[in-house]
This record gives sequence, C-alpha cells and structure tokens, in this order.
Amino acid sequence: MGSYSTSEVLNAAAVGVHHPALRLHELDLKGSMSVEELPTTSGLENGHQAPFVIGVAGGASSGKSTVCKMIIDQLCDQRVVVVTQESFYYGLSDEEMIHVHDYNFDHPDAFDTDLLLSCMEKLKHGKAVDIPSYDFKTHKSVSCARKVNPSDVIILEGILLFHDSRVRDLMNMKIFVDTDADVRLTRRIRRDTIEKGRDIIAVLDQYSKFVKTAFEDFILPTKKYADIIIPRGADNSVAIDLIVQHIRTKLGQNDLCKIHPNLYVIQTTYQIRGMHTIIRDAATTTHDFIFYADRLIRLVVEHGLGHLPFREKQVITPTGSVYTGVDFSKSLCGISVIRSGESMENALRACCKGIKIGKILIHREGDDGKQLIYHNLPKDIAKRHVLLLDPILGTGNSAVQAISLLLEKRVQEANIIFLNLISAPQGVHVVSKRFPRVKIVTSEIELGLNDDFRVIPGMGEFGDRYFGTDDYQSSTPFFADDKNRVGLL
Repeated sequence: MGSYSTSEVLNAAAVGVHHPALRLHELDLKGSMSVEELPTTSGLENGHQAPFVIGVAGGASSGKSTVCKMIIDQLCDQRVVVVTQESFYYGLSDEEMIHVHDYNFDHPDAFDTDLLLSCMEKLKHGKAVDIPSYDFKTHKSVSCARKVNPSDVIILEGILLFHDSRVRDLMNMKIFVDTDADVRLTRRIRRDTIEKGRDIIAVLDQYSKFVKTAFEDFILPTKKYADIIIPRGADNSVAIDLIVQHIRTKLGQNDLCKIHPNLYVIQTTYQIRGMHTIIRDAATTTHDFIFYADRLIRLVVEHGLGHLPFREKQVITPTGSVYTGVDFSKSLCGISVIRSGESMENALRACCKGIKIGKILIHREGDDGKQLIYHNLPKDIAKRHVLLLDPILGTGNSAVQAISLLLEKRVQEANIIFLNLISAPQGVHVVSKRFPRVKIVTSEIELGLNDDFRVIPGMGEFGDRYFGTDDYQSSTPFFADDKNRVGLL
C-alpha cells in the first residue's frame, strides 16, 4: 500500500479492525436533542448542519494521512475537509531556531491547541476559516493561510489529537492508526529527508532523542480513547471499509431520526443538494421547477416504496437460471392532499403501474380555524397500504387531519407512509407524537417555521410554483356530489 503525504491528502479533500476498541454502535452525533425537547432545527446550528468530525491519531509516519486519503476517496459524494494538527505548530523564535535540533516537536506544548479549537468551533458553526500554513524548513507559519470551508465531514489528523480532552470532545469518531515502530521509522526517514529537506543524521538523532520517547509518554497512552484501532494502518482495507460504512450511516441519519424512529430522510448527495438548490431558487422558471421537483419526488416515492412489506419470490431468468428476489405488496394506493399533493401523483404512477389514487381536500372555513374535509378514497382502502402525498410538511396540522380521516376509514396506522419533499421539525414532531407508527419519508429537514408558520428556508407556495398559478386551480376537475365527498370527473 502506497503512502500519501499530508499535502496530497489536503489536496484530495479539496476536490482487520481491533475488535476490543471497535465500538461503532456507541458512536453518536454530538449535540443531539433529548426526546423531551421539542426539536426546532434538527441538529442545525445557525442554519448549518453540524458536521461529522473524525479524529485520526497515531505515531508519526504511522499512515494517518493515507488512512485519511482512503476515507476521502470513498466519501466522494460528500464534502470532506482535512485539518492537520501540524498546521498549528508554534513558530520558533530566532533563539529557538539556533537550537532547533534540541526542540521537541512531538510534545503537546509544541502545538497551539487554542487556535485549533477556535478554528474547529467556527467550522462546526458553518463559518469558513483560514488554517495556518506551517513551513517545516523555516519552522514558522507562512502568510498564505489555507482557506477551509464548512463541510459535511471534517477529518482532524495529528499525532497528539487525543491528548487534550477539549479536542477529543469535538469528535464524533476517534481512530488510532497502530503501526509497527520499525515501519514508522523507515517512513519517517523517507518523509523528512525528501519532503522536509532534512539531513538523515538529524532525523535519526531527533527520533532517538524525542520521537520515540514522546510516542511512549504522550501518544501511545491516548490509544485508550480511540473508538477504533486500525492495526497495520492503511494496509487494513477491511477496517477502512467498515469505518466508511459507519460514516455513511451517520451522515444519512438526521438528528430527528434518532428522536423519531418513524422518520426516514433519504441520504443526501450532490445531485440531491443540487436539485434542491434549483427548486428553492425564487428565480427558477416554472418549467425548471417542475422538472427538478419531479426528479426529487421520484426519489422520495422510490424510497417510500422500499418500506412496503414483501415476500420472497423465485423467477426463472432467460438463461434458465433461478433468481431469488422479492415481491412487494400489491394492496397499495396513493392519497394526495389537494392540491400540492397532486404534483406527486405522476411519479407514483410511473413507479406503480395502474395504482389507485384518491384525494383529500382540507378546507379552512371562517375565522374560527374549523376545517372541512372532502375526500374521494378507494372503497377498500382499509385493506390497503397507503402512500399519503404532500410535498411540504409544515406545522403538521393538515397531515394530522388527513391521517385521522384515513384511520376513521379503518386504515391501519402502520400501513400509512407519508411522503414529502421537505419537512419542518415542528411538523415531524406533531405527526410522530400523534401517530408514532406512521412512517414519514422526506428528502430534507428544514430549519423550522417563521412567525407566519411558513417553512424556512422552504421553497415558497409549492402548488403555485408547480402548476404555474396564482389562484387555486386544481389539476383535476371536481364536483361536489354530497356534503362529505368530492367526486372525480
């Protein structure tokens, strides 16, 4: 396995496990809310999703940079940045430079930990920072600092990251790269002579005088803080794969999902984020809004269908072979909440040929908040699984009304899957508290609601933008045939 320098890892970021320490199930996102607390921002701090912070520690030349590079390569659909502890070395004074060979660069006091903490605090709150650039030939920070933007994943890499409890507390995952001392020494000689332009005699002298002792006194004792210990470093590809798998699970798990186990947020990618950017833009044309909204709706519908019950099924392929797959429940229908929910019907029909789709209209009458509900539902709806369609979950009041109607029609609560594009934490809380067995599937969790109870940042009046209307004009003609029913023409 080839090794990577720190600079190579930083550039990449810009664009067998030791089982006693493998405690993936105990890892958690920091700052998650208690069950009793009413969620408002779902792990968002000042509008920015709190990043997943990974600490990678270990002896000098243990393969930390290579491990970071391998993690970055596998998280190619996420924004990842690397912050190295080496960037925060104190600059040496002129007097210290005279005796540079007697300076211990592997001691905790060699690092400006307060500056590291300050930079990390800004990144965690969604602010860009300037990371110092340290010159290992002059042993001073140079003027051209490296600008680092907020990201989904922040990888902290350094020999003494686990020494200070304040730095440890920043991390969601702590990895210790455990490599044989002889291997580390060989790599160190190669790195310091080639990359840092140092004399081999000076490298060996420093190793025997400081590096070996510092490893035993300061670095090795911090191994006990690791969640995961990787023997053989980057040569242990199995460990890297398990780590990346766990990171992906955590990235796809919104904080609200841990409070409400019936909430499912589809895993974000640059494609999904890009489509959200387009449909949230007030300047987007109706044509583009429809096109990209349809793409997102299709993803939500497909994810929702994955929660249907299934049974094993065997089929014969054209080659005469037996393929063992699954067959999903056929007792299914869609119910759209007029009118925005009608925008999701085409995606559902594209996924489920010949599916029955009913309608629910919730109309506010007068100033007393009383709501009248009109509906047209399949007669056998009580025997079906129901996909409830409404692109925006705001306060949750309309959803509660619609679900309550379905329950009155004897639909099983566990058979209802509520599909929407965006969800406000308040709405998720209201629906989940009232109907904990109803599954909620969405593509993004919003910041919350403003004083006018509108979702923010939101995407405006979805129905008006999708159907290109200012006044209500349903995409399907209706006539009222009795007091409690709307019929389809």
